[in-house]
Amino acid sequence: MSFARRIVAEGLGTAMLLAVVVGSGIMAERLAGGNVAIALLANTVATGAGLIALILMFGTISGAHFNPVVTLSEAVQGNLPGREVLPYIAIQVAGAFVGVAAAHGMFGEPLFFASEHARTGAAQWWSECVATFGLIAVIIGCSRSRPAVTPFAVAAYITAAYWFTSSTSFANPAVTLARSATNTFAGIRPIDAPGFIIAQLVGAAAATAVFCWLYPAVPANATVAGTVLPGDFAARPEQ
Repeated sequence: MSFARRIVAEGLGTAMLLAVVVGSGIMAERLAGGNVAIALLANTVATGAGLIALILMFGTISGAHFNPVVTLSEAVQGNLPGREVLPYIAIQVAGAFVGVAAAHGMFGEPLFFASEHARTGAAQWWSECVATFGLIAVIIGCSRSRPAVTPFAVAAYITAAYWFTSSTSFANPAVTLARSATNTFAGIRPIDAPGFIIAQLVGAAAATAVFCWLYPAVPANATVAGTVLPGDFAARPEQ
């Protein structure tokens, strides 16, 4: 797959992911009548369903990272050339902001406006660390053992993590930055974004180290969306 196609897929996929997250958050808040639990439940279901569709759609093109920490983890594992890391991250961040603007446009909101939703403190930073650790663990574990189920496992994990973390599991620096530009249900104050991103990086680094040790290495150029089969590991020595 050409680099140009993979970059476009990453940008488009990340934009569509943010359109799902922010758009469903706005819709949920407007329909829930002030019931935050119902709004969060609707936002969660839409995000999980959207993730399955998007990973299946773009997985065989770009790997469907849509997330800088996934890209960094894939590069550390040797699944992505180092020279492609910055372009991947740049297009993910750009795509994320485009997705926020697309969601705002659908609901008559300004394209961008800074969030006033406070999300800070040790509990939420720890939540982001745990959520991101689990996300990278799911990706590595499933893509190295049962790759065909990876899209479903990732979506299921994020759906669960919306509810078992106090931060509602952003687990994605590009998503965190873009959600600081929406003063809606899904937003986060710009001043709170760095704490989330640092916690996400720590969780991703820890999960990459632990789960690359637990699972055998994948063949070169494998993606997270289903190009690796369990039998591929049969002839590889343990590391």
